[in-house]
Amino acid sequence: MERRQQVLADTKLRGVRLTHALCEATDEWIREVWTSAFEAVKVSKRVALVAVGGYGRGELAPYSDLDIMLIHDGAKNIDDLASKIWYPIWDSGLKLGHSVCTVKQATELAKSELDAATALLSVRLLAGDESLANELSVEGVKTWKAGASNRLPQLMQRVRDRQQDNGEVAFLLEPNLKEGYGGLRDIHALIWAEAAGVEISRSDRDALDAGRDVLMAVRVALHRHVGRAVEVMHLEDQDAVASLCGYRNADALVAALSNAGRSVSWVGDEVWARVAAAKTKPVADQLLAPGVILHLGEIHLEETVDPATDPTLLLRVAASAARHKARIDRPTLDRLAQSCPPMPSPWPVGAIDDFVGLLLTAHDAIPVLEALDQRGLWVKVLPEWAPNRSKPQRNAYHRFTVDRHLWEATANAATWADRVARPDLLVLGALFHDIGKGYPGDHTEVGVAMVEKIGPRLGLNADDTQMICAMVKHHLLLPDVATRRDLADSATIMMVADEVKTPLVLDLLHGLTEADSLATGTAAWGTWKAELVSDLVRRVHLVLGGAEVEEAQWRLFPDAEVLEMMAGGTVTFGLSDDSVTVVSPDRPGTFSRVAGVLALHGLGVLGAQAHSDEQGMAASQFRVIVPSHGPIEWQPIVQNLTRALNGELAIEARMAERAKTYRRKRRSAGELAPPRVTFFDEASSNATVIEVRAPDQHGILHRVTKAMAEVGLDIRHATVQTIGDEVVDAFYVRTSSGSKLTDKFHRQEVERAILFSLAS
Repeated sequence: MERRQQVLADTKLRGVRLTHALCEATDEWIREVWTSAFEAVKVSKRVALVAVGGYGRGELAPYSDLDIMLIHDGAKNIDDLASKIWYPIWDSGLKLGHSVCTVKQATELAKSELDAATALLSVRLLAGDESLANELSVEGVKTWKAGASNRLPQLMQRVRDRQQDNGEVAFLLEPNLKEGYGGLRDIHALIWAEAAGVEISRSDRDALDAGRDVLMAVRVALHRHVGRAVEVMHLEDQDAVASLCGYRNADALVAALSNAGRSVSWVGDEVWARVAAAKTKPVADQLLAPGVILHLGEIHLEETVDPATDPTLLLRVAASAARHKARIDRPTLDRLAQSCPPMPSPWPVGAIDDFVGLLLTAHDAIPVLEALDQRGLWVKVLPEWAPNRSKPQRNAYHRFTVDRHLWEATANAATWADRVARPDLLVLGALFHDIGKGYPGDHTEVGVAMVEKIGPRLGLNADDTQMICAMVKHHLLLPDVATRRDLADSATIMMVADEVKTPLVLDLLHGLTEADSLATGTAAWGTWKAELVSDLVRRVHLVLGGAEVEEAQWRLFPDAEVLEMMAGGTVTFGLSDDSVTVVSPDRPGTFSRVAGVLALHGLGVLGAQAHSDEQGMAASQFRVIVPSHGPIEWQPIVQNLTRALNGELAIEARMAERAKTYRRKRRSAGELAPPRVTFFDEASSNATVIEVRAPDQHGILHRVTKAMAEVGLDIRHATVQTIGDEVVDAFYVRTSSGSKLTDKFHRQEVERAILFSLAS
């Protein structure tokens, strides 16, 4: 055991080297335990102690379980021997997976249970009778091969189930190194498939070995850093893991992990496709395009075709594969990789049609694009793509690497094909909207400059190229405005109309916004955001269609019901499933008090609006996030709102008490940017917009709005958005005199007050 601790403490040992050294040290200790047990309990029959699973393969991570079997051939006192072995291991604190059985019992179990069957493929003698251990190993392999016809489909389904449950190692920000698709379990599954007779080429085995080395190195470092057996590498752990692995930074770590996961999943896809194809009935060959044949469910090239002399062949193959949801035959891919030249400039006539046709197949295009990428063919189509390959986006807002994000966004955009006049421009804009992220500088500006060159090369005319440039330039315009600005303000509508200029560009941006958001992550799109964006688009469409801005400036708040409540002149509450409307006499700090009470009850605010009339009444409406555990219980909230408005609730004290138990887990890589306060005078026709960006914290809306009230600001409208670990709040404010906030000294004091509230 001492030797095992020395290995774990040796920081020079990393990755596979550590797993092997740890196995050797553990073997020594287990043999000592065996010797002591065997001396205490005399067994007349043959008996052997064997390692299986990861321990059997010699891949023992720092906090991995020990999978051990005690094999015998009928010893009567075998349970006594087992107890003498198991208890010292348990007492050491190690997790133990153990069993006691005969060879016959083990093989019979292997015939009925997949896990038992695969365990016998990694039998390794630890101590005892070597012949008995060899017998178990031989019988285990024999049983596995005999049941291969049933086991392989089960194994393949197990792989697909894991992919569905855990996602892809290559593209997720927080991958599961063991169970994720492209992870260590997939390598094991392929090894087991090979043992069943499935052929895996030498080059693919090399790719699997290289992927295993990277994955295991990261897993070892993760175990060491966290101090326990964890398989998901969370964002907050990546800097430390990168250092332990010897990478220059976390970005380099994630990029290496992405490349490893892609290689493993690619080989896996190839192998399992062949396994599945062996079960299908042959059908007649089908000519899909010049030189392109569908043969046995895969895309093949005709023998007479020369990829070197046909520059459009690659795109014809890819488009055909996506349209028929078929894989490109591996020899065909290799042939294309060896012979296809880079696409010429400009592209040949018809090439852009195949390219767009490929993109319009939506998510069916993604496995085809990955196949091209794996064989170095995608950069022959778009050489500008290279810097984006496997490039991580290390924040909690994005799920995917840059390249996969672009593919996902394009696939999402393709589902809008029947909702826009130019679906070809929509998918091209989606493909290119973040292409500048792989290059230095502002990714939007870089992307626009790149598209200006790419468009003519693809064969697009000047007008189409400029429309795609507009999509790249403004791809964040609609979500930013919809979630941060007052849609009832004429300045907001006119600003967007001036930027997009045409109804076509507006519709293309609408589709791109949804496609981009869905490809970003679950936090980036929802009913609330979709409604705001759609509302903004409808209003801008009116202006672009020739209507006066006043016609598009209809008021969302207050509506007739709220105006009636205000006319009553008393404190009144309006409740719905996800919002609360508070009507009360117009007094400073009302908005802040309501925000404070909502925070006390754990309700996150999505958006807020405020209005006051000439009769001295004020109305505020807060839209909140409905808790996952069920509907909101409004009665205690309304009770505390009443107390707060009457000055009878110690909001600050209660907030401090709640903050003690509020511990948001840090998800960001590195330190978040410090709070920032920005003023916009032209963003509204009758108010100054104050945008506050700050790390998310409990009660932030209450503190910021309280600070604004204390320096004489009247909040007319507010929108609240959480992006990863950062909040972005926009407030439409006026001074106590009803004017915009233009005084320089007053502005400085407002900024000072807000920043102080965030630091408290």
